[in-house]
Amino acid sequence: MSEQSIIFFDIDGTLLDHNKEIPASTKKAIFDLRERGHEVAIATGRAPFMFEDIRKELEIDTYVSYNGQYVVLRGEVIYTNPLNPDALKTLTERAIEKENPIVYMDADDMHSNVPEEHEYITTSIKTLQVGKFPSFDPAYYQNREIYQCLLFCLEGAEQQYEADFKDFDFIRWHPMSVDVLPAGGSKANGISKITDKLGFPKERQYAFGDGLNDVEMLKQIYNSVAMGNGEEEAKAAARHVTKNVDEDGILHGLQMVGLLD
Repeated sequence: MSEQSIIFFDIDGTLLDHNKEIPASTKKAIFDLRERGHEVAIATGRAPFMFEDIRKELEIDTYVSYNGQYVVLRGEVIYTNPLNPDALKTLTERAIEKENPIVYMDADDMHSNVPEEHEYITTSIKTLQVGKFPSFDPAYYQNREIYQCLLFCLEGAEQQYEADFKDFDFIRWHPMSVDVLPAGGSKANGISKITDKLGFPKERQYAFGDGLNDVEMLKQIYNSVAMGNGEEEAKAAARHVTKNVDEDGILHGLQMVGLLD
């Protein structure tokens, strides 16, 4: 394995361009990496059912989903980290008081605690272009493992939740929504479950990302690359910064770090 590396790619704004499409240069680069013997993986905040089509298109069966809470290595689940159920119940009660909808997400599906289409939910989830919206089931979080929630509130409103719910981390991914994760859970932690199992030294670990939920990953991974279209915090955390995703940013970044010619 001395020359083999593992490369983790975020999805939105990294593998997918602003039209939610995989640039041709990116797809070719992924297959070129694999032909050279490298391990290619995904590290995303999305649920597994939200990027099955991407995995099939790119022939990837190793991934970190839910920002590190559900980890799959070559088709096998090797790590899960669900939300604390008691704390989630209390969070739900608080969110109802504040009229902030919640979407509960497990490995297979997602359901909201509001019966009608809510502006915040429809507006934010539409940006993912996954062709799926949560149905109504306010009790979905009960008696099952929930790996991530979407809490719908405007920017700044999450600060009180952060102060009151130490079991959770709140990471904004949209002006109308934040991810709710187990405290300390991150893509970086999920990635370590894979790299430790496969035995990759840090010098042979690479990661590409663009968002706030990529910051820990970009700090931890030795060869980290932020997209040119990324958040400033992501760029500051990364060792390298490549071009924008729609300017062949993945290919350029892989050439920059010497994985492709």
